[in-house]
Amino acid sequence: MMIWTGNLVSSIGSGMTAFAVAVYVYQSTGSATWVSIATLLAYLPTILLSPVGGILADRYDRRLMMICGDSLSVIGLLVIFFSIQAGNTGILPVLLGVTVSSIFVSLLGPAYKATVTDLLSEEQYAKANGMIQISGASRYLISPFIAGIILSFADIRIILLLDMATVFITVLVVAYVRKNIQTVKKRTDKFNFFREFKEGMRSITANKGVSSLVILMAFMCFFVAFIQTLMAPMILAFADAKTLGFMESVSAVGMLVGSVIIGIFNIKNNFPKVLTVSLMAAGVFMAMTGTTTNIWLIVVFCFLFFTALPFINTCADVLIRKRIPNELQGRAWGMISVLTQVGYVAAYAVCGLLADYLFVPMLMEDGILAGSVGQWIGTGEGRGIGFMLIITGMVMFGMAFIFGTNKSITEMRGTANEVGAN
Repeated sequence: MMIWTGNLVSSIGSGMTAFAVAVYVYQSTGSATWVSIATLLAYLPTILLSPVGGILADRYDRRLMMICGDSLSVIGLLVIFFSIQAGNTGILPVLLGVTVSSIFVSLLGPAYKATVTDLLSEEQYAKANGMIQISGASRYLISPFIAGIILSFADIRIILLLDMATVFITVLVVAYVRKNIQTVKKRTDKFNFFREFKEGMRSITANKGVSSLVILMAFMCFFVAFIQTLMAPMILAFADAKTLGFMESVSAVGMLVGSVIIGIFNIKNNFPKVLTVSLMAAGVFMAMTGTTTNIWLIVVFCFLFFTALPFINTCADVLIRKRIPNELQGRAWGMISVLTQVGYVAAYAVCGLLADYLFVPMLMEDGILAGSVGQWIGTGEGRGIGFMLIITGMVMFGMAFIFGTNKSITEMRGTANEVGAN
């Protein structure tokens, strides 16, 4: 619970920075492409370096890895802060700062994932994942609301200082926990990066169900990245940053609701079925967010979209976690992070370009789709992005149906030990 509390505080701080960076970049450039590039640089190093973080988490103290990752990520925040403080209003220091922070965050993710397996029993996995997603939801629920208010009377520097303060609190909490709980015994054999990398990959490929789930979650990450990246430019086309922060916070209550339901009632069986239904529902609600410029309707559809996400994440997490031995958990989650979040990277790399140079021009007042699709969803700034979300949601629904009926997923049963025995 203490580690979870520390992660909650850290998540709020990093969510505020992510929101402020998106607003800062968009207001500086007026380009969805630069927003997607900034988002890509904030995630790509973490994704690519996750296998390294996973290998270190299996060999060394996982709580120590969390402390190092969180505290060193402050370097990137300092780069952005001092650059703006010195009067540099360009976005290059911002891009450099988010990249540096992302490099060190790669030490945090796999260690945090594996710590759950260290401390809890299998019966507690689903509830714990619900709790973890509550802290994750805070970056959408609490962070945008606070950041939106702050940006109405101050600038990004205040938010960067607050984020650094939350990191300090989190590091102290995790250090206290590390001091007062027994450390899991670590490997003493000679370190061989490539051997341990192969062991982590083999833990995923050895089970067809796990492999299929990883592919499915990669597609899900690709689709979710569209709404994460493009929601801000779509809303800012007809509203201000304060309205955007309010909208994101209220709509993200859905993630909190879904996480609380899981945390209270638990999911004890039918994980594959719940996963498929939740993915299909998320696709429908994503598509609906692009059909209107009514902020309240967008809030409702986003609320429902975010409500489905905790069920998707929990089901996939538990199905995978129960089939991988604890001594491989760090490496496995590091590999899974790379393989699934390739979807994020691909989406971040193309969605801004698609928005600026293809979809937005098609739905301007004189665009080629203004007389057809534009009659249904409207024309002007942001409407091309809305059309992108409609298409993305529909494809997400189709992929959920295709993979959800895959036998390797629908028949997933047993724990890691049972699978090994078979």
